[in-house]
Amino acid sequence: MFKNNIKIAWRSLKKQPFFTFLNIFGLAIGMAGGLLLGLYIWDDLNHDIMFTDAERIYRINADTKFGGAEENVSEISAPMARAMVNDIPQVEMATRFRNIGSVFIRPQDEMDNVRESHVSYADSTFFDMFGIDLLYGDRHTALVEPNTLVMTRTAAEKHFPIDQAVGKTLIINDEDVYTVSGVLEDLPKNSIFKDKPIFLAMSGYEDALQAEWGSHNYYTFVKLTPGVSGEDIQDQMQAMVGRYVIPYAQKFFPGITEQQFLESGNYINYSTIPLKDIHLYSKRSPEFSTVSDIKNVYILGAIALILLVLASVNFMNLSTAHSLKRSKEVGIRKTLGSQRSGLIGQFLTESGLIAVGSLIFALLIAALVMPLYNDLAGKELSIPYANPVFWLILIVAALVLGLFSGSYPAFFMSRFVAAKVLKGQGDNSIGGGRVRNALVILQFSISVFLIMGTLTVFQQLRFIQGKDLGYGKNQVLIIGGVNGLEGKRQAFKDAVLRLSQVNTATLSSYLPTPSSRSSGTYMLAEDRSQERSINMQQWNVDDDYISTINLSLVYGRDFDVTKFPTDSSAVILNEKAVAVLGKTPESVIGTQFVNDFENGSLSTVVGVVKNFHFETLKEEVGALALFNGGGNPDNLAIKLEGGDVTRTVAAVENIWREMAPTQPFEHYFMDDSFNNSYEAEQRLGQIFMVFTLLSIVIACLGLLGLAAFNAQKRVKEIGVRKVLGAGVGQIVYRLSADFLKLVGLAIVIALPLGWYAMDRWLQDFSYRIEIPWWIFALSALLAIGVAIVTVSYQSIKAAVVNPVKSLRTE
Repeated sequence: MFKNNIKIAWRSLKKQPFFTFLNIFGLAIGMAGGLLLGLYIWDDLNHDIMFTDAERIYRINADTKFGGAEENVSEISAPMARAMVNDIPQVEMATRFRNIGSVFIRPQDEMDNVRESHVSYADSTFFDMFGIDLLYGDRHTALVEPNTLVMTRTAAEKHFPIDQAVGKTLIINDEDVYTVSGVLEDLPKNSIFKDKPIFLAMSGYEDALQAEWGSHNYYTFVKLTPGVSGEDIQDQMQAMVGRYVIPYAQKFFPGITEQQFLESGNYINYSTIPLKDIHLYSKRSPEFSTVSDIKNVYILGAIALILLVLASVNFMNLSTAHSLKRSKEVGIRKTLGSQRSGLIGQFLTESGLIAVGSLIFALLIAALVMPLYNDLAGKELSIPYANPVFWLILIVAALVLGLFSGSYPAFFMSRFVAAKVLKGQGDNSIGGGRVRNALVILQFSISVFLIMGTLTVFQQLRFIQGKDLGYGKNQVLIIGGVNGLEGKRQAFKDAVLRLSQVNTATLSSYLPTPSSRSSGTYMLAEDRSQERSINMQQWNVDDDYISTINLSLVYGRDFDVTKFPTDSSAVILNEKAVAVLGKTPESVIGTQFVNDFENGSLSTVVGVVKNFHFETLKEEVGALALFNGGGNPDNLAIKLEGGDVTRTVAAVENIWREMAPTQPFEHYFMDDSFNNSYEAEQRLGQIFMVFTLLSIVIACLGLLGLAAFNAQKRVKEIGVRKVLGAGVGQIVYRLSADFLKLVGLAIVIALPLGWYAMDRWLQDFSYRIEIPWWIFALSALLAIGVAIVTVSYQSIKAAVVNPVKSLRTE
């Protein structure tokens, strides 16, 4: 029987190629979209699971409030890792990392440097904790000795054959000598180490050896004994505040107790987060590597489900629209003795064949668009053809979708009354109008929801682009790696300033767009109590920083060491820092801070700048202090006059080549760096847009099917109306009006849901839009416009038919 059903189904599908193509095409779009989004979600959900004992590895976080600043950080103090191993029996081992950004690196016998980004210091326990084997070298000893490093395959191949790498000598930043002690395979792209090319031995990093409990600079991971969770060690971690942090603080605040510390409103709360949860659930700054958000998984999962539902609904509508053409077939089968169950089996077999065809088509579409999709998603996804579980899931899902999609048409058509359909009264025996109308409402509700979501995401991004950030990001060229110039940094800046296209330039590692960050706690010289201390960002800048970045002075003056030699110990605060101090811009001038706790050196406030956004708009503006000079600036920011930018960049590069012929020249523009800060939101908006268009296409196919069904069902009515004098316009209006009512109802349902969902998404931004009225209106108009175009085609087609043909009796 099944074989017979297959044969009949195949013949039926071949007999109606256009109808078959529409069904396969609609389902294939939904399947392909679901497959691509499913691969994205699977990749995100399986982040960091590849490491040995990943379920036992946790990162230590810290929530702090001190000096008026609340911080939720993913870094803790250097000595805490050792203290946890010593004090907490459930901690099996600990390892630390500290990001140092970019370095210049070259073999000892060469002069040309290569710049490597995302370099980190790491403890020697790194490889044992994560179960990472080395291609070359011993993982147990690889980072034990100071001035040793481990490289990934890709990083090592830039300098020498990887099988000869161990034991080679490399020069870091033209100064530090390191020995390669190991080479490891490139780390997985869905892991926290995805961008890390080089790990330097922490044992040679002096800061990591200090008992500095007040500084949070180290990403610290612990592996717990089997059966122990992060919550189980919470109290023991928290006890370290009184055991270690308060005694450390007493060096600077004599007599302070834990009770006084807490009663003043300050706190330090330690917590853990499982390694496998960091990528989707951690919302701290800074992160060890880029992370995502579980909300994105929910959003993309919902879109995938929506596409599949839309494709299924589309199939149902097209099948029921075609049912009138098969009504006599059903009548004859029933007359010849076919049971309803047999008819249902026949129609479900056809649905199964369409599902299989759609699956093949979907795989082809997914394979063709995969490179574009990876660019859109920022991932390196691939279809796992060699995985049998993938095929099992895919085939089962396709059959379930096909059977589900075909279930309503099968039960619908098998219910035809044989006597009526064979008398030519098939249209009277066919009901189900409410179900079909509900499906159309569902389709367009989803489409309106997605249209509104897409418009809101892009409007928020437009708001971000147009918001006054408090600084000038346009026409600012950033030259990175100027620390590689060693003693020639000032000479390089002076030479660049002599270019006619250059307005101003400044040397600093700190920029309002992604760059170095450093915070510290400062005591007032007038009142050195911990209650009056202030925690703020501390940026080392030069005299030209404010003019180059175009910051606005609210009160006081800019740095000018030439005119005011004491400005070498001056500081400029932002408005937020002044507010935390409880002062006004006028009264804060002349205030002195203890800049160095150990030596008690003072810095004097000489000016106040207007608040500017140096973090993303998801964050409130925090307290900030600009200190004059010092540090080891890594960037030269150049404010250009305009004109031929390419020519200016080439002129700057020529100066670089003359001063640092062995160093790579790297540059970017500040506005590009700003835009990259919102890359995740931009990708989400683009994905929204692409899959919204797909949903509209699928919804149109479904509406097209229902319009065709309606036109077939009312063919005699149309003929009678035309004979009685009705014009084409009147008939088109009458056929279209009912569908527009359904679309209107879909709009009423979708707009409140869309507002609620997007309002929740906007809550992640401290600075955000209020969803404007025109987004509601435009979403509705687009849906109505698409519906009119789709329905009008079938309506006009039915209205221009010769009434003689419509009323003729066979």
